[in-house]
Amino acid sequence: MHSNAFHLSAGAAETGIRLCDLLKLTGIAASGGQGKLLAANGDVMVDGRTETRKTARIRAGQVVECLGRRVVVTAGKEG
Repeated sequence: MHSNAFHLSAGAAETGIRLCDLLKLTGIAASGGQGKLLAANGDVMVDGRTETRKTARIRAGQVVECLGRRVVVTAGKEG
């Protein structure tokens, strides 16, 4: 399984990022729409549990897995 980190900006660290947007920005999905389909079809796991909420908020410390890829979400640094 391919693994990489995704760094949330300091401002986004508290509010998180929508799951479909994370899938798009990490290249797992070609578009936000495809990211929504992956979630709706049950192809995405967050912290080891299937996540079907397309716009679930993903925050620092969470791990997202989809299509053989693993993304560890971390908080960015100020400045």
